[in-house]
Amino acid sequence: MSTTDDPLSWAREYTPVLQSLGDEYDDEEPLAGYTIGLATHMEAVSGCLVETLARAGAEVLFTASEPQSTHGDVVQYLDDQPGITAFVREGMSDAEFDEAQHELLEREPDFLLDDGCELIAKVHDEHPEIAKQILGGGEQTTAGITRAEAMERDGVLEFPVYSVNDTPMKHFFDNVHGTGESALVNVSITTNTVITGQTVVVAGYGYCGRGIARKARGLGAQTVVTEVEPRKALQAHMDGHRVLSMPEAAEIGDIFITSTGTRDVIRREHFEAMQDGAQLANAGHFDVEIDLDGLAEYAESVSEPREGITRYTTPDGRHLNLLADGRLVNLTGPASDGHPAEIIDTTHAMMFVAADDLLTRDHDLGPGLYAIPDRLDRQMAERKLETLDIDTDAVTEKQVAYAEDWRNEGSAF
Repeated sequence: MSTTDDPLSWAREYTPVLQSLGDEYDDEEPLAGYTIGLATHMEAVSGCLVETLARAGAEVLFTASEPQSTHGDVVQYLDDQPGITAFVREGMSDAEFDEAQHELLEREPDFLLDDGCELIAKVHDEHPEIAKQILGGGEQTTAGITRAEAMERDGVLEFPVYSVNDTPMKHFFDNVHGTGESALVNVSITTNTVITGQTVVVAGYGYCGRGIARKARGLGAQTVVTEVEPRKALQAHMDGHRVLSMPEAAEIGDIFITSTGTRDVIRREHFEAMQDGAQLANAGHFDVEIDLDGLAEYAESVSEPREGITRYTTPDGRHLNLLADGRLVNLTGPASDGHPAEIIDTTHAMMFVAADDLLTRDHDLGPGLYAIPDRLDRQMAERKLETLDIDTDAVTEKQVAYAEDWRNEGSAF
């Protein structure tokens, strides 16, 4: 097969951690006999995760977590491989996307690996009998963890779920560097405009917002952060960003990027205050952070000056430019490929080990949301360093003793 027939060939070169896991497990196949349902953004790097799960012996059923981020060539290639079945295609409507997820769940998978809590929420809400049979799950996004936490508070979770998003190997790298870099890159590509010298308003200062703001400032932007959580607002201030309320930021921003995990962060009163030519983008999982209905109701006319940009002309003649229909700008824009492969490599590796650990080890965990074991996070960090040929120091016996003895007396120890 030529590389032109294999849409994963380039991604494999930049996912060394996933490839090492596949090489290690394809002989013993520890996941043989299990069916894993996966929902994620179906592009080439996600395809490498599907391959790795299959190499470890699992039957893999995959679908999308967002209908507009699907790469048709990747889906077709994977669907042609033994033990892998697609429940997604490029160009699906929202209704078809929803139906495909239900079709996957009706195949009664043993384990769910999720993005946005799409499958986990649906199986509990609409397929409760199937939910009772599922052995476990893993969730890789902030938005998905928020939903899973709400399910846990309501006492409806039927199986243990590993919070992959909250492990350091995910949020320190994927959220900060993956979202931060890919969001800005795709704003630039979609608009063909410069970020340097612009006022970039970042809504939300979690790990994703932190990465966007940091990298925007590195590109020479004037950065503004809006927040509702006082400690995060203070952190943004101490990191050197200007902290304003959204009504204040709306008046001065050139580029707005939302990354909060909640809805209606930018609303009618903000649209009314924005400058002509303002660009609106979303880096949160769901397309609810910008009030799209309010924007459409406010606008006098709507046009498409460039692929991936919807222009809303206001009654007073200003142009507000919405990117990627308010969906994830780094995954659904006209040239979007998502996060850099090297970053998603470690996130997907954590998803793989979450499934492997819960399915092959007897933890005796009841239903609920659990932190992924630190040993797994550390193992993936060590594996990543090996692929980068980076050495670290080793802890000495004296240092171990010093740390363990609470009576130590400094230099006299």
